[in-house]
Amino acid sequence: MTFKASVLTLYPEMFPGGLGLSLAGRALEVGTWSLEAIQIRDFASDRHHTVDDTPAGGGAGMVMRADVLAKAIDHTSPAGDPRPRLLMSPRGKPLTQAHVRELAGGPGALIVCGRFEGVDQRLIEARGLEEVSIGDFILSGGEPAALVLLDAVVRLLPGVMGNAVSGEEESFENGLLEHPHYTRPQEFEGRPIPDVLVSGNHKKIAAWRRAESEKLTRERRPDLLAAQPLAK
Repeated sequence: MTFKASVLTLYPEMFPGGLGLSLAGRALEVGTWSLEAIQIRDFASDRHHTVDDTPAGGGAGMVMRADVLAKAIDHTSPAGDPRPRLLMSPRGKPLTQAHVRELAGGPGALIVCGRFEGVDQRLIEARGLEEVSIGDFILSGGEPAALVLLDAVVRLLPGVMGNAVSGEEESFENGLLEHPHYTRPQEFEGRPIPDVLVSGNHKKIAAWRRAESEKLTRERRPDLLAAQPLAK
């Protein structure tokens, strides 16, 4: 099954961007996933292709119109389309690795990229958009966030990564930050590779990596430790 991504945007030229390169790009070429970037302005009815208007109640900025976006969504994701409808938004639920893995196991996604001050709330409710955030910061629009989400998802599709095991050991896959990595040379500017990693004792190596993951998580993301059964 091909993962089908449809992105509604005012800047379709931003896609595929980096997703057309490296592993994601090769997977796109061979049809492991597909991507269509659709211009929202094409669904505006006036000669100026207007997609926004002033906010009800006053205030700065502009708001994306519900009627224009509804036409774009209905055209791209008609009734019966099983794909989730996502809206990239700083007020959305934080994107997690668990959510990424869930999306990767599905048929694809319709992704709406907001601009200006946001999207008319009535459209969000009427078309069942799930608001998703990639972090507690503000971007100029939803396009960079959509690229981040798709990059995270595509790399988990079957056959995209050369070594599936590497994905299982990365940060957030087991609720912890990933342990440090080392490679040749044996010594770099007076800093050697930890002895345990060249000992050949796989049990000790696994224990060291787990301990280092817990240490880094405790220092940098203590919020992740609450649900973790720590090693004795």
